[in-house]
Amino acid sequence: MRHGKSGRQLGRNSSHRKAMYRNMVTSLLDHERIETTLAKAKELRGKTEKNITVALRLGEILEKDAEKRTREEQVKVVHAMRTVGKTVQSREILNKLFTDIAPRLKGRPGGYTRIIKTRRRPGDAAEMAIIELVCRED
Repeated sequence: MRHGKSGRQLGRNSSHRKAMYRNMVTSLLDHERIETTLAKAKELRGKTEKNITVALRLGEILEKDAEKRTREEQVKVVHAMRTVGKTVQSREILNKLFTDIAPRLKGRPGGYTRIIKTRRRPGDAAEMAIIELVCRED
């Protein structure tokens, strides 16, 4: 029985799946728009939005300069960055999330990504989709 086992397996073992999702979250935050299969995009949405939510929970703390933060605020920022850093693989993209993307999404109550179905892949007829951040800069 498969009770209580959430998430798509995508024909991969758990370590491969986890690595693939880390790479895809990092790429999505870097490029703000990627094309992938529909199943991967649907799984990626939740993982990306959880990381964005962690950054957004800091709220007003991110708007302050690092020198003007209290010790407690700095501890919260470090904890949030380390939490998201488990998924996001690049220090530059981690900083981009906290300094650029999170302020653009401030005040939005969720729904930070958008999935657009595009085509069927010629090789195996897999449904393809574009997943992008709603605050994407062109």
